[in-house]
Amino acid sequence: MKRFTWILAVALLSVFAIGVQTSHPQAPAPPPPQPPAGTPSWAFAVPDPVQPPAMDENKQIGVPGSTKVYTWAQVEDQFNTVDWFPEEGPARAAIVLKGRAPAARACGVCHLMSGMGHPESSDLAGLPAAYMQKQMADFKSGVRKDYARMNGIAAATTEEEWRQASEWFASLKPFTWYKVVESTTVPKTYLSGGRMRYPHPDGGTEPIGNRIIVVPQDVDRVMARDPRVGFIAHVPPGSVAKGEALATTGGAGKTIPCAICHGAGLRGLGEVPRIAGGHPTYIARQLYLYKLGLSNGAASALMKPTVANLTDDDILALAAYLASLPVN
Repeated sequence: MKRFTWILAVALLSVFAIGVQTSHPQAPAPPPPQPPAGTPSWAFAVPDPVQPPAMDENKQIGVPGSTKVYTWAQVEDQFNTVDWFPEEGPARAAIVLKGRAPAARACGVCHLMSGMGHPESSDLAGLPAAYMQKQMADFKSGVRKDYARMNGIAAATTEEEWRQASEWFASLKPFTWYKVVESTTVPKTYLSGGRMRYPHPDGGTEPIGNRIIVVPQDVDRVMARDPRVGFIAHVPPGSVAKGEALATTGGAGKTIPCAICHGAGLRGLGEVPRIAGGHPTYIARQLYLYKLGLSNGAASALMKPTVANLTDDDILALAAYLASLPVN
C-alpha cells in the first residue's frame, strides 16, 4: 500500500514533481543525461522516471551550526548558491555564488561551499588551480566530455571566471567526506532529478552485486547542500583490498602504481590532482571516459594506457580503495 500511495501521489502531482534539485522555475529540469554505451549505471547516474512528490518550495529549512534560513526553492536554485556559513573561509569568487541562466550554473551549487561536492560532481577542495583551469578549457573545446553538464557550463563562462573559481577552490582544505563500508546488502535507492542517490521512500534492502552504492550520511542535510556532511559508500566485500593491490603494485603489469603520478598517499603532485578520498562514482566515471576515448585532455596521454587493460571489476575496486584513503 505504501508503494502504491507514493506512485499515485507522483501521478497526481506530475506537473510539479520534477525531482529534487531541479524544480525551481529558474532551473528547469534538463533532458536526462545519457551515459556512454557500455558503462555501469551505478557510476553514470540517470534520474529515475518516477520521483517522489516535490518539496514545498516555500518551506524554510536550516542546517546545524548555521544561523541562515533558506526556502527549499532557494536551495534548489541552480544559479544562486546557498551559503550556510558565509563567515568561514576566504572571500567567495562571484561565479561560485551566482551563475547566469540558462547554462552558467553557480559552481557552489554542485561542488558545495566546502569544495567537497556531491557524487554527481567532483570534489575540488585543494586541487591545483592550474589543473582546474585546464579542465575547463578542455570541457569548452570538447576534448573532454561530460555526459551531463560541464561542457555547457564551460562554454557559458569566461576564462577569468575559471581562474577566480579555481583559485578559490584551490584555497580550500579537503577533509574526510566518505565512510567506505564493505557490504553484501545495501539500502534500496532511487536517483533524483539532480542525479543524487537517496534511500527509497518504501525502505528495504537489496544485494549490492557488482556496484558501489553511495548514500548520504544525513539525507536532510545533504539535500539542503550542507557543506559539512558527506556520504557512505557501500562497496562489495574485498574490493578495497583488491583496489589497494592494483593502485600500489600495478597488478602484475595490468596498470602502473598510482603514486608514480599522483604522489605520496595519492594526495597530488605538482599539477597532478589528489585522488585520495575522492567520490568513488566520479573516479569510476573518469576511468571509463579515459578507457572509452571520451576524455582527451592534457592528462589523457598518460591515463589512456594506464586504464587500457582495466576490467569493470578493476575500476570498481580502484574507486572503492581511493575513496577510503585519507585526504591529508
